[in-house]
Amino acid sequence: QVQLVESGGGLVQAGGSLRLSCATSRRTSSLYAIGWFRQAPGKERQFLAAIRWSGSSTQYADSVKGRFTISGDNAKNTVDLQMNSLKPEDTAVYYCAARRVQGSWYSGYDYWGQGTQVTVSS
Repeated sequence: QVQLVESGGGLVQAGGSLRLSCATSRRTSSLYAIGWFRQAPGKERQFLAAIRWSGSSTQYADSVKGRFTISGDNAKNTVDLQMNSLKPEDTAVYYCAARRVQGSWYSGYDYWGQGTQVTVSS
């Protein structure tokens, strides 16, 4: 079992920045990948970004490419999501998730955090 805890959410004005952090109970290097997702009210959960430890590769959704950056710190067992140029439509609950074995960037994650609220005001 892996516990994931998100932090860093809050209220920010449009154009502002936030940095979310995901702390894991297991060494991040022992997991295949960690991703960030979000879910707005009445909408489906949306993939945002993910990082794989083998080769340190990353993947982003088109909607956040160039604005969001995912990074990992193996020493701290954390994965951060730096979010810049935030828009009101970025308002959602943000979740981090971890997968144990090789698979899709976008689905099939085994463990999920409880989420952190991000609200962007216009």
